[in-house]
Amino acid sequence: MPQSAEKILDHAPLFREPEYRQMLAEKKLNFECPHPERLVTDQREYSKGWEYREKNLAREALVVNPAKACQPLGAVFAAAGFERTMSFVHGSQGCVAYYRSHLSRHFKEPASAVSSSMTEDAAVFGGLKNLVDGLANTYALYDPKMIAVSTTCMAEVIGDDLHGFIENAKSEGAVPPEFDVPFAHTPAFVGSHVDGYDSMVKGILEHFWKGQARTQAAGTINIIPGFDGFCVGNNRELQRLLTLMGVSYTFIQDASGQFDTPSDGEYRMYDGGTTIKALRAALNAEATLSLQHYNSRKTLEYCREVGQATAAFHYPLGINATDAFLMKVSAISGREIPETIRLERGRLVDAMADSQSWLHGKTYAIYGDPDFVYAMARFVMETGGEPRHCLATNGTAAWQAEMTELLASSPFGKQAKVWPGKDLWALRSLLFTEPVDLLIGNSYGKYLERDTGTPLIRLMFPIFDRHHHHRFPLMGYQGGLRLLTTILDTIFDRLDRETMQTAVTDYSYDLTR
Repeated sequence: MPQSAEKILDHAPLFREPEYRQMLAEKKLNFECPHPERLVTDQREYSKGWEYREKNLAREALVVNPAKACQPLGAVFAAAGFERTMSFVHGSQGCVAYYRSHLSRHFKEPASAVSSSMTEDAAVFGGLKNLVDGLANTYALYDPKMIAVSTTCMAEVIGDDLHGFIENAKSEGAVPPEFDVPFAHTPAFVGSHVDGYDSMVKGILEHFWKGQARTQAAGTINIIPGFDGFCVGNNRELQRLLTLMGVSYTFIQDASGQFDTPSDGEYRMYDGGTTIKALRAALNAEATLSLQHYNSRKTLEYCREVGQATAAFHYPLGINATDAFLMKVSAISGREIPETIRLERGRLVDAMADSQSWLHGKTYAIYGDPDFVYAMARFVMETGGEPRHCLATNGTAAWQAEMTELLASSPFGKQAKVWPGKDLWALRSLLFTEPVDLLIGNSYGKYLERDTGTPLIRLMFPIFDRHHHHRFPLMGYQGGLRLLTTILDTIFDRLDRETMQTAVTDYSYDLTR
């Protein structure tokens, strides 16, 4: 074998060595029972056409590579945004390993979560003992200030009652009676990670607010960021803007510190997050604003029930969306938008105008969470681009109606189609039959990029195969500037690849664009 201590090869070049090529070829021949190459080629070509597209889009009983995750992942992410909070998932160890690995691979940081380790016996007799023992161990070993409990499929199918189980655990001394153990039922077989996020944030607010008297503090605002793979950059950018305005605010569920801990010789199992003191006081806010509507429907309903004004946005990204968010904040808080922020807005407008010739008329396919797809389509149209395919596997009929209205508001959206409930295999058919210039989504789109040749821009959770994107904002005017640059770099990179041959594909020896 070509590997040696003197020259350690990464797996990519290692598997290109002759020995591995031969091994893989023999494996395919002897163990995979392959079809003749001609048949495979014919089927591949057939799957690129309109006839197959119609069959593909008609699928109902099968999902292939959905652009979503399950509810407990959203609950685990939500718990990470609160002070010294350990996420406790009532279910099997394998499920929790998936949530932790998904978050840690995206953020390149440890993602802490524990499990009640339910196995076959718990699936038959119930998981009460698992939860009681698990809470006791979590409290003793990890020194949390709060344990946030969610569920997986197994616990939901057998009907385990979290409220009753937690009360039993307290009565048995697993945790002190006064210790905070909020919970949310998050069945993984329905909904998606945005629903799990919503249920957990609501569960935590309800735990601290229920039965408490409210005294409204005029001009104060709660901000719910939503499930956001760019929370590190986005939360800090929005906090900067709110601080410049002099607004009194509380970020409810701020995971920016947890997923961006410094390397200074000290390991932090917990870092940052909304404090329990701030959570209690947040009941008195005049208003609660959500940055992502579909991540917070139940939570905002509860906030209205306790007497707060509410408003939801579809990811404040770009000119119009940031304008709307800041003007709403200004109206509630009574604070003026300062000149510093106005100048930032003007710089983004100027940058968009400077690059207009390269952006105008570019076509896009956008996939991901409903609020993200809405925000990206809106921003693309601000640049003169044309969204053609807007797909959200966890999109609803209401989202489809909102998207249709948005796209109809601009001449750049007139050829767009909205695809709620569809997956990335369906998007493959769309890209082959109605090609676009650029694809925007998460890392799973790299297979679509390889298959269809459509350049992928990674802007949606999860991003596994690139590093540190989440540390920079997409929201606000500064985030819009970074997003604009990212799109332009992709356009120019593709142009460079297509003009590599001097006097053949490159006639102008172009350096300046």
